[in-house]
Amino acid sequence: MLKARFLTAIVLAPLALVVLFLFPKDWFLLVIDGVLLLGAWEWSRLSGLKGLKDKAFFIATIALALVLLHQFESVLPVTTLLTAGLLFWVLALFWVVRYPSTSGWAPVGVRVLMGYAVLLPVWVAFGELKSWGLSTELILMLLLLVWAADIGAYFAGKSLGKNKLAPSVSPGKTREGLYGGLLSCVLVGLGFALWFELDGQSLVYLVLLSVVTGMISVLGDLFESMLKRHQGMKDSSQLLPGHGGILDRMDSLTAAAPLFVLGVQFVTLN
Repeated sequence: MLKARFLTAIVLAPLALVVLFLFPKDWFLLVIDGVLLLGAWEWSRLSGLKGLKDKAFFIATIALALVLLHQFESVLPVTTLLTAGLLFWVLALFWVVRYPSTSGWAPVGVRVLMGYAVLLPVWVAFGELKSWGLSTELILMLLLLVWAADIGAYFAGKSLGKNKLAPSVSPGKTREGLYGGLLSCVLVGLGFALWFELDGQSLVYLVLLSVVTGMISVLGDLFESMLKRHQGMKDSSQLLPGHGGILDRMDSLTAAAPLFVLGVQFVTLN
């Protein structure tokens, strides 16, 4: 398993860097399209859809939505769409905290609708970031925050973890791991604040935004874990050897991206 994870990472990491640093916006968003369509296929399984036609219809509607986002990108109410996406994650927090109660979200139709709220704001967030002058740096910061929250939590949890964070949803996660992940996010935020040469007030704000982004990324992970547990699935798919599926790699990002984009708009970057 470790060998498979390592080999997959060796292949994917350089590809991700090429897409981030070298691809123009249109090509970059086409890659995001592909990732989200694969995520939609996995979501059709998470939502409990059984028949091939039902799954294909869901994926087709996601594809249609992506076409419309491309078509009307210049006039999209970005802030409104991302705020709506963020409000969904407030509701998701309520469901995660109350699990194993499934009241309000267990029906297949509800879980299908969740897929639109989880997947489509990711495209809006990346499309908005890619239109900014410091797009590469900010996208890199977002990715590093999500990775730092995950990696910091892993090592802190392994060495210090005693108190379970959400045992009904994800028994392996601990509060100590959460704190370790958030500390890692503080370091990432400080690093980018210095890179951007921010003044004191903006530096503090960016670090706080980094911490909150790390926190909501954990919610994204827990939310998908809750759905997998309900559906009796270990991974969202086996598309990525050793890593599971696309959603297993981007679950944290689906929650973090809308909040990060909304928050970073209030920072004056040099």
